[in-house]
Amino acid sequence: MIPFFVAKVNGKKYNYKTNNMSGHSKWATIKRAKGAADVKRGLAFTKISNAITVAVKTSGGTTDPNSNFKLRLAVDAARAANMPKENVERAIQKAIGKDAGEVQEVIYEGFAPEGISVIIEAATDNSMRTTAEIKSIFNKEGGSFGQPGSVAYQFEQKGRIIVPKNGKTIDELFEIAVESGAEDIEDVQDSAIITTAYTDLFSVREKLVAKGITPEEAEAIRKPLNPIIVEDQAKLDRIDGFLDKLESLDDVQKVYSNLATN
Repeated sequence: MIPFFVAKVNGKKYNYKTNNMSGHSKWATIKRAKGAADVKRGLAFTKISNAITVAVKTSGGTTDPNSNFKLRLAVDAARAANMPKENVERAIQKAIGKDAGEVQEVIYEGFAPEGISVIIEAATDNSMRTTAEIKSIFNKEGGSFGQPGSVAYQFEQKGRIIVPKNGKTIDELFEIAVESGAEDIEDVQDSAIITTAYTDLFSVREKLVAKGITPEEAEAIRKPLNPIIVEDQAKLDRIDGFLDKLESLDDVQKVYSNLATN
């Protein structure tokens, strides 16, 4: 089990977790939500471009990242992936142009092998094609394609910021994170995972930067309320293979699951 620790900041008590396990650890769960920046360069740019287009379109045409939460996330992902500025501008222009109606955001839900809950975020110009591709993976890999709402209640939207320790202890990072408005922090090997309220993601990140901490990643996630622990390696491999196949689809932006390990 992940040990919990209690610390005080400004007289208040807070809990935090530490996890220094190797192998199939918490990073397996993180990997599922990292999305475009972790796949091949060309495919990453395609996924990010679609995310930018969807962010502008769903906001009613707002092209200013400071006024468009989802666009800011997508632009940050583009920077992290070293995506050329002209690609970003092209995606924004596509969203406000005559082809804006082609790309839309679609959410899928279902169950991976071993009953693991899954949410898939996709951006597509052909929902019928995307639905068929996703259903095919569910059918071939022993999953169960679900209806809208079948697993969404098992997740909550949060902000997640991953920061390097860079010589700081988890206690030092914990105090800085809480003072910056974070909800939780987890110690994972050479980094710390900071959890924020969904709407506080950017304000917490900016406060961390002001305190001299440069995040490796900052993104909105769907956090499972009750992670399921799977210890059997054969079962884990089967689940991983299923999730990997979903992530490899061009139209899929992110894949979330409630898989966890102890």
